[in-house]
Formats: sequence, structure tokens, C-alpha cells
Amino acid sequence: MNIVVSADGELGFYLTKLLSDENHNITVINDTKDFLDEINNHYDVLTINGDPALISTLEAARVDRADLFISVLHQETPNLLTAILAKKMGAKKTIARVSNTENLKKEKRQFYNDLGINNLVSPENIASKEIVRLLKNSAAEEIFDFSEGKLSLMLIRLDEKALVINKSLTEIAKENPNLQFRAVAVHRKGKTIIPNGNNRFLSGDLAYIITKPEGMDQVLTLGGKGRKEIKNVMIVGGGRIGRLTAKRLQDIMNIKLLEIDMNRCDALCDELRNTMIIRGDSRDMTLLEEEGISAMDAFISLTNDTETNILTCLLAKQLGVTKTIALVENIDYINIAQNVNIDTIINKKLIAASYIDNFTLSPNITSSKVLNGVEAEALEFIVEEDAAVTKRPIKNLNFPHGAIIGGIVRNNEGFIALGDFQIEANDRVVVFTLPEVIKKVKSLFSKR
Repeated sequence: MNIVVSADGELGFYLTKLLSDENHNITVINDTKDFLDEINNHYDVLTINGDPALISTLEAARVDRADLFISVLHQETPNLLTAILAKKMGAKKTIARVSNTENLKKEKRQFYNDLGINNLVSPENIASKEIVRLLKNSAAEEIFDFSEGKLSLMLIRLDEKALVINKSLTEIAKENPNLQFRAVAVHRKGKTIIPNGNNRFLSGDLAYIITKPEGMDQVLTLGGKGRKEIKNVMIVGGGRIGRLTAKRLQDIMNIKLLEIDMNRCDALCDELRNTMIIRGDSRDMTLLEEEGISAMDAFISLTNDTETNILTCLLAKQLGVTKTIALVENIDYINIAQNVNIDTIINKKLIAASYIDNFTLSPNITSSKVLNGVEAEALEFIVEEDAAVTKRPIKNLNFPHGAIIGGIVRNNEGFIALGDFQIEANDRVVVFTLPEVIKKVKSLFSKR
């Protein structure tokens, strides 16, 4: 696929990495030479130094040949303008990043669609939806559904309460012959392991599990996790993500929102009628205790300062809060945050990049999920006729080292991938894979 990307910052950098790993023909536009030099130092892509809002720059980038044009600059207006121009100049599809969530309303989306923008992407909106999903599935630290929930990918942190500690996958299977899930990866000390039957779980592991809906309780039991209803939530930070999250939750949960800026507090009071708005500094422990932090079921820190978000979540944990979620803007901090017992890390750049990546997938891949702090992807394939994976049972496939089949959906029913299972054409197959073997994995699901 020929893709032209107008980008800057960490989102632009990470999106370029994601797309270049998938062997697309990538052209990156930016008017800052230093950013393009950094891109050129890491990735084999074409770069154009120029203002992306100028027709001459878009001509130099040959947007007339683009299968997809993506504009994810920090500023919304040039994203909208360049996407419209690119479409008029011949780009087949266009995506623009927006900040104002007003533009995501159905009638606004249709207006921009008529102008030539196929999709609008708001990292803040995607992040807010992710937080809401996590609060509704409180035992998971990440969760992603495939085939409308027929299979789910869950991340759980294992501690001394987990019943699987120091046990191998083979031992767990013998003790639980009717397993409705499969472990597809373990993240340990910054390294991602694709497990085999001899691998043992250790306290502190982050375990990625593919499960059927009826296997959720089994996963939680063996993982030493209990379901807990989230009713009382404290949100720190009244920016776009905090405001959207409170708006989505205020009618079903008791929400307290802490914001330091007076003007923003006034605006939040006008918009969030069922949310208690508190003006104050989240680093003030006395204030947090006065506002009942220890009685909260969940604490979500969404300020613009990553260090503040991490530290306040750690404080909340010490005070007994069950679920903590921190917005971590600096990608380099994700591993650190995961290793200090914060339940869930939200990085809106990674979430947005993963969302955009779904528009670049080949026809036989229906969805892709890039995971926080893990150099791996979860992909859902539709098996083509005569594909290599249909020739023999899973245990005899000689699947690439660094990838694993987690589950299969056939006729709207989910199945866990066991060794004797025979994959058939038109099955939907969920695969967890490291980036270095993605190309090999894709070849196994395509026509020979």
C-alpha cells in the first residue's frame, strides 16, 4: 500500500514505525528537518521537507498515487485542510486527527466525509473509551475483543495470590482439563516471551490470555483475581480525556473529578452536571484523604504530567484503591509504570496508532491490536482457501517461533487453539506475534 503521512511528535514517529514494519511504501511529510532526520535514522521511508498544507508539498509526495493519506499533526486545522486537499488531488482514502470532539458527532463526521475526509481520529476519545471499558472489566489491565466478543485478549498481572505461580502451562492444563483460555504471551522484566508448555509463570508477570466469554471467570480464578463492581471513581485532570471519561460514567458511577485550574473547573461544572468537581492539586495528600480517596474503587490520573500521574496512582494503591489507571504520555516511561504496580497504562499515541493501523490491513486481516509497552501485535486473520494453515492440525504446522495461535472463530463460535484443532478456510484466527515474524505469519494464512 502507498501511504503518505503528515506527522510530527511521538504519534507520528510511532505510526511511521508501525507502518514501516508492515512493508508499506511510506512517505512522511513534515516542515521540520530535525524530525525527518530522526525518521530517516530509524526507518527506510521517503521523507519530504515542506509545509503539508501546500499543494506543492503534496505534489512532491505524490498524493495522487496514495492509497491512504494520514494527517496526525498536533494541530487540528492543518490535519483537516491537508486531508481535504489530498483527497481532491487523488488520494483514495484520507484520515485526519482531530482534537475537538465536537467534530466526532455523526452530523459533523458526515460533513467532513462530504468534503473528502473518510475518517476522523481523536486519540483523546479513543483513550476515554478504553478507560470506560477497563472499568467495566475491572479485573483486566487491558482487554480487546475479536469477532464481536467471541474471543477476547486479556492482560492480567500475576501476584502471589495467583494459583498458577511456579506452574508450567502443561501442569496447568493437566490440573484443569477443560480450559477455556490460552496464554499467548508473558511480559517479564521488559521482555516479551511467547510461552511453550514448559514455561512457568512467576509473580509479577504480565500474562496475555486469549479467552472465550465463558472462560473469563476461569482466567480470573486461576489468576487470583476477583470481579469487583466499580462504583466510586476519582479522576484527576479535567482535560479532554478526563472530561469525556466523566461524561460517559457520571450517570452510572459516582464520579469525583479533581482539577487544579479554576477556569477549567467552572467550565466542567457547566458540562458535567452529575460529577462532583473539586478544585485542587492531586499531589496534596491531605486533600486526597479529605476527599475520600481510600473509599474509591478506582483512581484515574489523566493530567498532562506523566510523573504526577504515576506518583498519584502509586499513592492511591498504598491507600487501598483497587483499580488505578495512569495516562503515560512518554512512551519510554511505559515499562517503568508497568513495573511499579500501576494496574493499567494508557498512552493515547499508541492507542491512536493502533486504531489507524487497522485501516492499512490486508483484506484477510480484520483487526489488529498494538499493546502498551510490548513489541507485539494481536491480529485476526480470515483464512483463505488453500492457505498453509489448512493443511494439517495446529500442532504440526511448524508455526514461526515468536508467534502463537490463540483462538479460532468458526460459525460465530469461539474455540481455543489446541494442538489437534484443524483450521479451515474462512475461519477467523487470532494470532499473537512479535514484529520480526509478522511477514512469515501472514504468508501462512494467504492463498499459496
